[in-house]
Amino acid sequence: MEIKTGDAFPIEEAEEQENLMKLKDEEFRKIRLAFLNILEDTEEARKSAEKERNKTLAIIKNLTDGLLLLDDNNRIKLVSPAAEISLEQSAEKLIGQNVFKITSESIDIAPLLQELSGEGKNEVKRLFKKEIKLGEKFYLEATTVFLETGLHDKSILLILHDISRDKLIEAMKTEFVSVAAHQLRTPLSAIKWTIRMILDGDVGKISADQRDLLEKTYASNERMITLINDLLNVTRIEEGRFLYKPEPMQLEDLVDAEIKNHEDALQMKKIRIKLDMPKELLPEVSIDKEKMGIVVQNLIENAIKYTQEGGLIGVSLGKDENNVIFKIKDSGVGIPEDQKERIFSKFFRGSNVIKMETEGSGLGLYTTKNIVEAHRGKIWFESKEGEGTEFYFTLPAV
Repeated sequence: MEIKTGDAFPIEEAEEQENLMKLKDEEFRKIRLAFLNILEDTEEARKSAEKERNKTLAIIKNLTDGLLLLDDNNRIKLVSPAAEISLEQSAEKLIGQNVFKITSESIDIAPLLQELSGEGKNEVKRLFKKEIKLGEKFYLEATTVFLETGLHDKSILLILHDISRDKLIEAMKTEFVSVAAHQLRTPLSAIKWTIRMILDGDVGKISADQRDLLEKTYASNERMITLINDLLNVTRIEEGRFLYKPEPMQLEDLVDAEIKNHEDALQMKKIRIKLDMPKELLPEVSIDKEKMGIVVQNLIENAIKYTQEGGLIGVSLGKDENNVIFKIKDSGVGIPEDQKERIFSKFFRGSNVIKMETEGSGLGLYTTKNIVEAHRGKIWFESKEGEGTEFYFTLPAV
């Protein structure tokens, strides 16, 4: 049989088409596998996201602090069970509402909304552990956290921490200290006047040794009475009973009187005091003379106590546009850098001053700060350990 050369072309063409089909099938297989892998990855990611979501919801559900999640229009998107308890309302009733429009029949929610409100009526303010009273024995501590999860997705997390039990315990502690202090002050006063009568010779003559012992006992008793008075001042501050009787007066007169009261202590330690008063009278300040006397007394006594013998104390008065300014500078031991934040705390005393002066309650500066702030003033200090300390306070001019 004769074979024509033209008959090969259909065979080659068929083989080429077959190869092309195989290639396409292989490509489709690879695409299918890739697509299945993508689906598997997506399903795993979905399961992982759902797992994390459930975990987050479980955490929120079991948190002891109440959480409210607000959208950028201040509408409530999420309410935790603890928040339902704090606000005494169900999540179904709260979700979707504007936070500034929620109401409650069982608690006074107005103070919370008032603290939340910023400059604009619908603007949430930044809060950090703001104590809010919602009832006679119901207190919440509110904190707002601003979240930004995207360019146009902004949310606000409102955290409500119930501090009612803490406040109750604090009140009980304050009441206990107050009762104990009152009970201790009566016998201490009796001891004081009995020793004073013996020292004054009202019950007969005493020997030099007896007098020495009694004078030391009298001084120790005086320190105890001072401590009791400090404790009573603290309890009155915490109970809001540290009442003031403000009257206009010159701060210069008060400072001058307190310096004169400490002349003996200054001479005993050979400490020089430099008083810098302005030539013209300062504006009057509206103060409770007795309470502000405690402030100046505490600052002067601390300066004397922690300044070495033969040192220098500077006291000055001045003013700015709206305030009268008091400053006292000593050349004492200073305050350690890592302890400066605690200087106005109750019962705190610097580690370096405890070594040189064992006596002291650590209540003086706490009381001082509260008195100044109750007069709408400010108090602060600058100090370097080993070089001395400067205390300042301002009072608004009348």
